[in-house]
Amino acid sequence: MNDTIWLIGAAVVVVAIAAAALAAQRIRSRRLRTHFGPEYDHAVEGFGQRRAAERALVERTRRVDKLEIRPLPPLRRDELDGRWQAVQARFVDDPDSAVREAHALLVTVMREQGYPTGRFDEEVELLSVHHPAAVQHYRAAHRLADDRERGRTMTEDLRQAMIHYRALFDDLLHLGVSRAQPTRREVRHEA
Repeated sequence: MNDTIWLIGAAVVVVAIAAAALAAQRIRSRRLRTHFGPEYDHAVEGFGQRRAAERALVERTRRVDKLEIRPLPPLRRDELDGRWQAVQARFVDDPDSAVREAHALLVTVMREQGYPTGRFDEEVELLSVHHPAAVQHYRAAHRLADDRERGRTMTEDLRQAMIHYRALFDDLLHLGVSRAQPTRREVRHEA
């Protein structure tokens, strides 16, 4: 009788531990899905398994936590925003060059904020921690720009690439900035 009570007690403890582990896993999954949004689904699709994708997303977060990511000073933000406006204006006359310049400007912003640059896949992974929605735009722009380099796109595709680059550029420019602090361009548009 005593052995039966011990076995039942041990079984209850094992079930309780398993239930707690399952609940913790669900909470972790929900938090990752909420934080990463579409990037969560992209990772699951890429890894083919939810657990592997979640481990990778947690690892990305750890890698970014080790970096010194910092917002740009207001004057530098305004300067870079002005440079973006100039690149965007050149698009009409030279779309290919404007798209290349837009990408180079994005790389400048990433580097100045503390993100390592040079490998697109690494840039995307690290950016996804603070910019999970905008990083989808970066992928799309990169794909369109690569297609253009291979001669497989039209000017409209480059226009779409610029729009995608712009979405990430705006998100990066406003890292750590209260939306109450408008850029010089936003002030011009409000006036």
